[in-house]
Amino acid sequence: MAKPLAVVIMAAGKGTRMKNPAMAKVMFPIHGKPMIEHVVALSIRLRSEITVVVVGWQKESVIAHLASTGMPVTCIEQTPQLGTGHAVMQAEQPLHDFNGDVLVLSGDVPLLTYSTVNDLIEFHRECDGAASVLTANLPDPAGYGRVVKDNQGNVIAIVEHKDATEEQRMIREINSGIYVFDRLKLFQGLKQISPNNAQKEYYLTDVFGEFWKNKDKVCAFAARDFREIQGINTVEQLDEARKILEIRPLEGS
Repeated sequence: MAKPLAVVIMAAGKGTRMKNPAMAKVMFPIHGKPMIEHVVALSIRLRSEITVVVVGWQKESVIAHLASTGMPVTCIEQTPQLGTGHAVMQAEQPLHDFNGDVLVLSGDVPLLTYSTVNDLIEFHRECDGAASVLTANLPDPAGYGRVVKDNQGNVIAIVEHKDATEEQRMIREINSGIYVFDRLKLFQGLKQISPNNAQKEYYLTDVFGEFWKNKDKVCAFAARDFREIQGINTVEQLDEARKILEIRPLEGS
């Protein structure tokens, strides 16, 4: 019997480069619906038992829109916004009694397909690790965190571009920021991380360091189409995503 699934969707970001501070980034429309609605619909299609949407900037509009759809979600506020790790920490209480896998998605990544994420979840359960990372092979990976693997194909490091050696920069497989975790190990790991960085933020990727300290396995699953994992951070990227969906409508839509 498959383990239960919960989904945490990070949707608190301001989206400064979208040039409209009056609108939450995840509320910008694509293919007739706000980005966040596409991501929540994916969660529901994956049969998530609990879907937690972490809201922040212009939260009222996000909460109101999701309520109007009737989709079963739990919205929880991240304030102040102290990074991706801090965002997922907010989901611990809603998931306190949940025992299963936790899929972490971003509300500004609306091009993900059901088939890719479903395959990621199945792969995670087969690999039986603490976490699985959705990766992608990019023609030009400059600027992205590189996924470093051992001879068995397990992830042993995620290195940001600025910190990568010349050899590591030759790696074309990058971290998408989409993960599946064992719930218990996720929140145990989050309790160990600290904001020891220039931004004074809690990075979700720091939990992998805790897994590796404990000799826990971290697996990687590559998306077939790297465009699926592209986040929307600018108006230009939003227009590009719209063009992609004109050619390839979302599954089930």
